[in-house]
Parts: sequence; structure tokens; C-alpha cells
Amino acid sequence: MPIEAEKSPFYAQGLRFSCTRCSACCRFDSGFVFLSEKDASMLGAALNMGYDKFTEAYCRWVPAENGDLRLTLKEKSNYDCIFWAKEPVEGCMVYDKRPLQCRSFPFWPSIVNSKNNWEMTAQSCPGMGKGELHSQDSVDKWLAASEKEPIISRNNISREKQGVF
Repeated sequence: MPIEAEKSPFYAQGLRFSCTRCSACCRFDSGFVFLSEKDASMLGAALNMGYDKFTEAYCRWVPAENGDLRLTLKEKSNYDCIFWAKEPVEGCMVYDKRPLQCRSFPFWPSIVNSKNNWEMTAQSCPGMGKGELHSQDSVDKWLAASEKEPIISRNNISREKQGVF
């Protein structure tokens, strides 16, 4: 039986996306912004804080399906990202230093794994399907980047000690 040729992803001709900075992806709905070591260090340095002070002030541990705990940014009580602000300028306070998860949106595995998922996500993102054309190679590089920078996790040994709710 011959080996089937690998099927091209639906985005083989590229995907259009330009961030409009509408904040729809960082406000109103609960979600997790998982951090890599590089993200936490970069954000801590941008805020003139050491790693420990940064994670204590802006992060929390949440349970993962495999029983580990993962480090994520905190949310405000209205579900806005901890770094979203109305003043001095409406938007992300750390936009230039935002985590890989934020920088790589919407080129996440869960979104680009099917045309249907892309189209469903585009319903709430005005930048998707418009603007800059990102080649398949560009999308694949974002996917690879997230694999190269694994999120911070630790074994689920002491939830109370680690601040998990």
C-alpha cells in the first residue's frame, strides 16, 4: 500500500491577520495566558522586578489536565488581563514585551488545526481574515516557537503552598 502524501494544512496559501489592538482577546472572558521562563523573565525585567516578585504579583498557578500546575497571568475580577488598562492609554501595558502566547495569536495550534476553528475564532477577532498575509512558513514558525518555549509547570504537590485556588 503506497504511503499517502502528507496533506497540506488549510493555511497552505497563508492566512490574513493584522492586530487591530481591539483587546477582544485580552478582555471580558476568562482565559489563561501561560508563561514560559523567557516570558516571565522578560516581563519581570520590563517591570523592574525580579522573577520571584513578578510571579508573586502578577501570576497564579492553575491545574492542568495531566495533574501538573501551570503558571499563568492573573486576571482582574472582570476577566480582563492583569496588564490591560484604560489609562494612561487604553490597551496592553506591556504590549512590546507581551508573552509569546499573546504575540503568536491567532497562530495557535488549537486555532490553525482546522479551517472551522480559524473561522469560529475570526468571528470575535476583527483582525483575522484581513490585513497582512502570513505565509504557511510564517504560521509554522509561530507554532514551532511555542514548542521551543514550553510553559512553566510543576508537579501538583502542594496546591495551597503554590497559591492555587
